[in-house]
Amino acid sequence: MDIKQLRALLTIAETGSVTKAATLLHIVQPAVSRQLALLEEDVGTELFSRGRYGMKLTEAGEIFVEYARRALAELDRARSEIQPAEGVSGVVTIGLLPSTCDLLASELVAAVASAHPAVRLRLSMGYTGHLQNWLELGEVDAALLYDPKPSPTMRVQPLLEEKLWVVGRPEAGFRADSPLPLKQVTDGPLILPNSPHGIRSLVEQACAAAGIDMSIVAETNAMSVQKGLVLGGLGVTILPSIAIVDDVARGLLSAAPLSDEGLQRKIVLALPNTRRVAAAVACVVDILVAVMNEAVRSGKWTTARWLANESEPPYTKRSVNLDEALPE
Repeated sequence: MDIKQLRALLTIAETGSVTKAATLLHIVQPAVSRQLALLEEDVGTELFSRGRYGMKLTEAGEIFVEYARRALAELDRARSEIQPAEGVSGVVTIGLLPSTCDLLASELVAAVASAHPAVRLRLSMGYTGHLQNWLELGEVDAALLYDPKPSPTMRVQPLLEEKLWVVGRPEAGFRADSPLPLKQVTDGPLILPNSPHGIRSLVEQACAAAGIDMSIVAETNAMSVQKGLVLGGLGVTILPSIAIVDDVARGLLSAAPLSDEGLQRKIVLALPNTRRVAAAVACVVDILVAVMNEAVRSGKWTTARWLANESEPPYTKRSVNLDEALPE
């Protein structure tokens, strides 16, 4: 078993085709088939079922692919720790919450490309539960999480806190300068994330404490669907301001902050406790934190309060100047 065989396995699994895998790996098709055959001989079982519609992982193949992906990720991290003299390099995978992607992704990618051109950045989007699991499995190197459950496998640093907002169609007349109590919002139909999403848990806890009954008309695990249902006039929803700032600016939605105590979410940076943080990861995390700080400072991240200076950060030994990191 060697690295070439594992890369062949993962590429076939991703493409569903030996031919497509050969193209991506820049080798001839018989060589890919040979690598797969040797791997299957080594593990003692078929990893794919071959059919007229392509290659499909067997149950054994699905299990083995998970381990192969982690093994190659660890090797990539090892390479990134042994840095060449001319600078930082390697593959870095950052997990972002869906609500933060639109604001952070472009700035982060541009700043990393400018400051560290040899770093290949991967962005994975998911909710807190998924991201925490990926971090523990080694599928992401660092992640932004919403108030995660404590875990010995990771260390966290609070970065910011932001209020939750009620969101409706423009005719609902919600305004940023007119906070509303949760009780007034729950009088009508609500569109909320599925349990156990963090915002759903916050809203349920607040309603239980205040003795408020909710009328939930729909639940979804996709923020785009959540906003789409609101646009369709099916009810109102509750989201952080970062998730709807563009929609409100364009007049598609109206929104108002919720006035109840406790209806804020805290976003933290999570890093693994079970493995070393490579130099490339540390550099990208520094830039990510700087991008977030600038978004809060400039007012782009509406109603957010920066927390990271309140305790010693575990992620950085230096500050990042975004004016220098971002391209002209």
